[in-house]
Amino acid sequence: MKKFIVLIILCIGFQPVQAQLFTHEHVKNLENFDQKRWSWGYFLGLNTYDFDIDYKNAGKKDIIVNKRIGFNVGLLGNLRVNDYIDIRLEPGVTFASRQLVFPVGPNATEEFKNDHIRDVKSTYVHIPLLIKFSTKRINNFKPFVMAGVSASWNLSSNEDNPEGNLGGNFRMKTMTYYYEIGFGIDFYLFFFKFTPSIRAVFAMSDELVPDNVPDSPYTSNISSLKTQGIFINLKFQ
Repeated sequence: MKKFIVLIILCIGFQPVQAQLFTHEHVKNLENFDQKRWSWGYFLGLNTYDFDIDYKNAGKKDIIVNKRIGFNVGLLGNLRVNDYIDIRLEPGVTFASRQLVFPVGPNATEEFKNDHIRDVKSTYVHIPLLIKFSTKRINNFKPFVMAGVSASWNLSSNEDNPEGNLGGNFRMKTMTYYYEIGFGIDFYLFFFKFTPSIRAVFAMSDELVPDNVPDSPYTSNISSLKTQGIFINLKFQ
């Protein structure tokens, strides 16, 4: 009987919470926020970058990519199209790190055996142009999906360095283009809109600058190398 009474009390207590979340009884925060033509904000977040590698010799897919956690920071500008569509520009700086472990074959030189790991640390100026598709606002939250394209400048690319891996430098192209997809939820708080989101980025072209030596143990078997990554951002407007 006591358990039954407790269950009734819990059900009664849950009704106002349910009403606030899923009915029109909740007082809306920032009720006219989404009616602005333009809105601005900033974001902070984390990333993890990877490489999608295609090989010339499919039987030697042995390069290991060890991913690291990186950091993102930037600004955002939002253009309202209608109640369900926004166009968003999110320029920012991304600090990323990956480690490449190249396979050591039976005929590898001692020099290569002692130097077959490359730490690829990248600083990107990343500029995505996204279209945001939102659902109807439900009290103080609104889910959405987004998709778009982006460009980035890798300030640590080493593209113009004349020495490749044999000189200790893993070289990548400075300019890269991506397509992006993601999702998130807008939360309308008392003073500002808070938006956690997850976004995936995929490079559209080969980024590798191969070594000048044709039979390089680092790059000779790589047909293409493309960045892919995940962003987890917290946005404030």
